[in-house]
Amino acid sequence: MEDLSMKRSWQSRDWSRFIKLFRGLTFYERFEQAIILTLIALIMLVTAIATIHLIGAVWHLVVDVGIDPINQTIFQAIFGAIFTVIIALEFKHSLLVVLAQHENVIRVRTIVLIALLAIARKFILLDLHDVTAMELFALSAAVLALGIVYWLVREQDARVARDAREQAHLEDNPAARCEPEGSSS
Repeated sequence: MEDLSMKRSWQSRDWSRFIKLFRGLTFYERFEQAIILTLIALIMLVTAIATIHLIGAVWHLVVDVGIDPINQTIFQAIFGAIFTVIIALEFKHSLLVVLAQHENVIRVRTIVLIALLAIARKFILLDLHDVTAMELFALSAAVLALGIVYWLVREQDARVARDAREQAHLEDNPAARCEPEGSSS
């Protein structure tokens, strides 16, 4: 009983904080937040339906058909569906981060990660008997390019975070601001 009242108290505080923050937003920021909430709800609905279909498909394979470990097509279909759900969850999570941190855009790193997941899904679904060398080359080049972009963005984010920490350290410790060597007059 006590846990329920504590939970309601927490939800009440959280909701009132949300309302207070929402009132402080401009009209356009409210519009963005409403769109993000709508997209999150739609992604949750689609993800739930995809998961239910996935459960049904796996149940049908296990109970009715029996999983044939030699049949690669079945495994490709199952893992393709699993990756679809994972991609949807990652996309929903990125929107939740934008909503919680009141950012205006989704971070590039998140978009690149979702694209990498989508290409990984494509590789899983590829039938190596039907794919051409050029298609494999194109997908490999896309993975390489996205990997490089992801690395560059991650390095940039790390550099920005390091600079912010150094700046905060200098502001907290005025004695740390020494003149660079060789700059004495």
